[in-house]
Amino acid sequence: MRVPLSWLREYVDLPATETGRDVQAKLVSAGLEVETVEHLGADLKGPLVVGQVLTIEELEGFKKPIRFCTVDVGQANGTGEPQEIVCGARNFAVGDKVVVVLPGATLPGGFSISARKTYGKTSHGMICSSDELGMGDDGTKGIIVLPPETEVGKDAIELLELVDEVLDIAVTANRGDCLSIRGVAREAAIAYGLPLSDPALLDVPGPNAYGYPVEVSDPLGCDRFTARTVTGLSPEARSPIWLRRRLQKVGMRPISLAVDVTNYVMMELGQPLHAYDRSLVQGTIGVRRATEGEQIETLDGVTRKLHAEDLVITDERGPIGLAGVMGGANTEIADHAEGEGTTDVVIEAAHFDAVAIARTARRHKLSSEASRRFERGVDPAAAAAAAQRTVDLLVLLAGGTAEAGVTEVVAPSAPHTISVPADHPDKVAGVSYGRETVVRRLQEVGCDVYGQDELIVTVPSWRPDLQEINDLAEEVIRLEGYENLPSTLPKPPAGRGLTQRQRLHRRVGRVLAGAGYVEAPNYPFVGEQVFDQLLLDADDPKRRVVKLTNPLNDEEPALRTSLLPGLFGALRRNDGRGSHDLALFETGLVFLPREEQRVAAVLPVDRRPTDDEIADLDAALPEQPRHVAAVLAGAREQAGWWGKGRPADWADAVEAARAVAREAGVELVVRGGQYGPWHPGRCAELLVGDTVVGHAGELHPRVVKAFGLPARTSAMELDLDVLEAAGDDTPQAPSISTFPVATQDVALVVDKFVPHAEVEAALRAGAGELLEGIRLFDVYENEEQLGDGKKSLAYALRFRAGDRTLTVDEASAARDAAVALAGERTGAVLRA
Repeated sequence: MRVPLSWLREYVDLPATETGRDVQAKLVSAGLEVETVEHLGADLKGPLVVGQVLTIEELEGFKKPIRFCTVDVGQANGTGEPQEIVCGARNFAVGDKVVVVLPGATLPGGFSISARKTYGKTSHGMICSSDELGMGDDGTKGIIVLPPETEVGKDAIELLELVDEVLDIAVTANRGDCLSIRGVAREAAIAYGLPLSDPALLDVPGPNAYGYPVEVSDPLGCDRFTARTVTGLSPEARSPIWLRRRLQKVGMRPISLAVDVTNYVMMELGQPLHAYDRSLVQGTIGVRRATEGEQIETLDGVTRKLHAEDLVITDERGPIGLAGVMGGANTEIADHAEGEGTTDVVIEAAHFDAVAIARTARRHKLSSEASRRFERGVDPAAAAAAAQRTVDLLVLLAGGTAEAGVTEVVAPSAPHTISVPADHPDKVAGVSYGRETVVRRLQEVGCDVYGQDELIVTVPSWRPDLQEINDLAEEVIRLEGYENLPSTLPKPPAGRGLTQRQRLHRRVGRVLAGAGYVEAPNYPFVGEQVFDQLLLDADDPKRRVVKLTNPLNDEEPALRTSLLPGLFGALRRNDGRGSHDLALFETGLVFLPREEQRVAAVLPVDRRPTDDEIADLDAALPEQPRHVAAVLAGAREQAGWWGKGRPADWADAVEAARAVAREAGVELVVRGGQYGPWHPGRCAELLVGDTVVGHAGELHPRVVKAFGLPARTSAMELDLDVLEAAGDDTPQAPSISTFPVATQDVALVVDKFVPHAEVEAALRAGAGELLEGIRLFDVYENEEQLGDGKKSLAYALRFRAGDRTLTVDEASAARDAAVALAGERTGAVLRA
């Protein structure tokens, strides 16, 4: 909302020394967000005067039309002689009054004016357009032509009100009253402690039976409709300069007198109005809901198909306007012209349902100044005053006659009252205001207040946002000054620290970050086609999703059941931007629908919910286990002077899973598997006991292609909640022995299909408690030496006792026991 300071001063007697910056500070302190203060004409310097065109000579031989004019500027040039000026505009004629800037002046933007030779003539100044003076759009796209009665030689800076300050206010959705000069003036009056000259306090005649007939069929959509008629308007009447300038300053374009007057009153009082050409309205004006499929051509020239929820203004023919949004072209006010134009108008000042107007404006993608106000809240009690103000201006400026008939259709309603304890604002703010301050501030807002300890507050009609006691508390607090609220840090009671789940979550993040992974959180939304891209079976549980009723993106209407799609997208984006060596991870919730679908109960707000109510709410929510996932592509180790480096592969994904499990105090069982997105021959199934908790390995080539990933991308995903339940996060101090280690190497030949994990598990079990560590350091395959379908696995076994130095015989016995059990379980034999 743009508010000229000169207009604001008409309703609030601000000190003459107050600048726009001073008013901005006051309004910001009161809670209005004044974004900028625009200084109109700050760099404008005269002489800038009114002149009358005496002669016009058309100059020939140039690419564009050029005119050499003589202009009478009175004594403004010091000589009284006509001023010679070269001009290229065509929208003025001999005898017209124009705005002339003389040599020595400076126009907005620092443009200095001097006599100069151009097109073979010397031009002593300029004939100005509105753009050159920084006035905004006046609809002419050319030279300013002033009314014939304007005095020659008059100072145009004062005449056109070119010097002013304009406050640009970002009005929040709940403060529709501040989308008017009246509303901002009320806030300024409160901020300065000055009286308000309310422009809506007019003598308004009561309704009678002689007004224009109006029938409201939907009182819920339109609870007030005022109609007034003005006849005998001069079709040649134009908006005066002061009216046009005020519209330009608030950001509106002057159009015609009748339209300009309705726009002016709307900006002044906040009440949208509409003027109908009476000669084009046929029969009774009605207000109803549209019939599905009805059409209307609005003032912007677009034919619109109406929806059954649209509120429309009608006559005998059908819709003549979209209520509260835009009028129809079939009753448009005709612009002034010689001997033509509208002479009789019907003025509409109505109050419409905010939700209905907002939905209509969005449905038709047609936001207007009127709809912006209605959907934020308009003062219903101002409709009659706004209509009267419009009538008065039309009679004054266009020589019309106000008909005696007044139509006012009003749905019965009672003022909104709120009961609030007098000390409630004190409790909200933590400040002792006292009853007198609370009552005074609420009365300044416009409320009627009665009572002592319990106040009965009647909310003013222009503040529909005041609905409950906290709204009233906010009014007191903001007017007393947010900056006066004490700054106190909250003092929460001492807690028990992080939960076990939170600690595990942090440890997992640290261990993966330490291993070179970068955390990449993603949105939890997916499209169901992603499960086909992951190669999941038709009956896979992960295909059952929780769908959102109102998704942010229609292409992703479901909540994820796996973290991998989001990580794949992050990997693809980063790879496409030149980062090819990537290791990303994410920990987050996945969402699994329950077998029994339940509707969540609405929890009470006047007390703490009971444990049973909270449990019922939780039971209606989907299961939300926490998962961890990682993806790798490119080089895992960079090449350099230390070596050739190596690419990331399936083993790195398995090791990432092992590292996560160790933080949970769990030892993973790794065995060959086959699942969805992983390569059938390079997929590890990860287990805790007999429970599968995830998978790791290299992705299937079809998955890599479907998601646009680099070749040989690897990934892993684990269920953290299952790991937490199975693990023991009790810190274990490492045992350090002073006795030496005994190392024994064994090479075992097994069938190719036997997993290394099974062989390692057998060796661990057979070696007993003396075994400190085991490491696979070589895998060898050679049909000539080992036989068809065989492989050799070489392990380094570390033995140590905590109380003595092991003998060679003891270490060898433990090794032999380990080999014997491995042979028994997996068919392994020592390699010769």
